[in-house]
Amino acid sequence: MQSPLIDTDALLELPNPPADARIPYGEDSLQFGDLRLPETDGPHPVVVVIHGGCWRSQYDIGHIGSFSDALTRTGVATWTIEYRRVGNPGGGWPGTFQDVGSGLDYLRVLAGDYPLDLARVVVVGHSAGGHLALWLAARAKLANGPLSGKNPLPVRGVVSLAGVDDLRRALTDGVCGDMAARLVGGAPEEFPERYAQTSPIELLPFGVSLHLINGARDPIVPEAFGQSFRSAAERAGDSVQRTVVPDAGHFELIVPTTPAFETVKNAVWGLLQ
Repeated sequence: MQSPLIDTDALLELPNPPADARIPYGEDSLQFGDLRLPETDGPHPVVVVIHGGCWRSQYDIGHIGSFSDALTRTGVATWTIEYRRVGNPGGGWPGTFQDVGSGLDYLRVLAGDYPLDLARVVVVGHSAGGHLALWLAARAKLANGPLSGKNPLPVRGVVSLAGVDDLRRALTDGVCGDMAARLVGGAPEEFPERYAQTSPIELLPFGVSLHLINGARDPIVPEAFGQSFRSAAERAGDSVQRTVVPDAGHFELIVPTTPAFETVKNAVWGLLQ
């Protein structure tokens, strides 16, 4: 008999342990990050954590705090980014993307005050946050336009947890309803150039190591997403690992008390070695 899956209500009831510091990376009230540091001496490798929630404004950073705290306890610094989402003023195109880019690059500023090893930075994102984590790894390819960063901080790799890695497919398959279109500002036939700049599968190859983790019982982002993306990434020449956690759904991947968390922890450290 299969165990019941963790649902949204249970996820939102998880504790959100306080960060060592909540630090703004921009002027908007949603442009901030939670920094957590391990108790050991640095410089510490850094895991940038990006929460999901279908890019919707009602799902904020709070539900992933216990995940970031648990990762920190394994010996890494975590920088958990909040960002403007669809429904927030300035969210969607291009603000959501600009925010996560600015949040990542702000590590250069943080490294002036905290013992962070910027040569060992991995991005971990869940669901819609997995989409943004993968996008960050490819951002350096966007040389011009509103999404290009002036000097994007290089990352060593990405761990995508049930990531929405194909925005066109998300619309076709009804993942998060029509939120992918609302994020980008319209349908693919209206803004093909925006999808080309924001859908990870259209930005391959990334040139960094990738680890895709999916739950075999995920009812929100089916594991077929990860499989299709892995095939496309390998054809493009990227190094990709993929793990399917047998008895996990969508949220088990970010709940520290589940067996799936051990898989995630090992994936993160595998990219940091």
